[in-house]
Amino acid sequence: MIKTLAAAALIAASTAGAVVAQDWSLSPNFGGTSLNPGFLPDPYNVSIVAGGSVSAGNVGCSGMISNAPDYRLQWGGGRIRIGASSGSDTTLVINAPDGSWYCSDDVNGFDPELVLSGSGQYDIWVGTYGGGVADATLYFSEF
Repeated sequence: MIKTLAAAALIAASTAGAVVAQDWSLSPNFGGTSLNPGFLPDPYNVSIVAGGSVSAGNVGCSGMISNAPDYRLQWGGGRIRIGASSGSDTTLVINAPDGSWYCSDDVNGFDPELVLSGSGQYDIWVGTYGGGVADATLYFSEF
């Protein structure tokens, strides 16, 4: 329900003729997983391709991303560190379980990282700052 309201608000806030992006309801490009506190291995790594043709500016973030999330995490609760590493300048866009949007850019050099908490579904996009695509590793850690 909260995500439906958030999506409706995003549509309503969009300017006429603009393409609404960051559709959390689509199937993730690189799948998903469920993790609970104490998961192993830590960090949990996923190989993805970052980037896309949609501006993350629609939700106030930097970078170019795909319309569908890159990955979906079902998190069991507590603090979780979500980041990406790449040889390119990458960004991170996350739609949290409560419908809030979070952004990150250039936390570890040109790599993004966020620390969030709360259980539920996290839809995650890894973007490229300058456009195009790049090989990247998405990671989850409690440390």
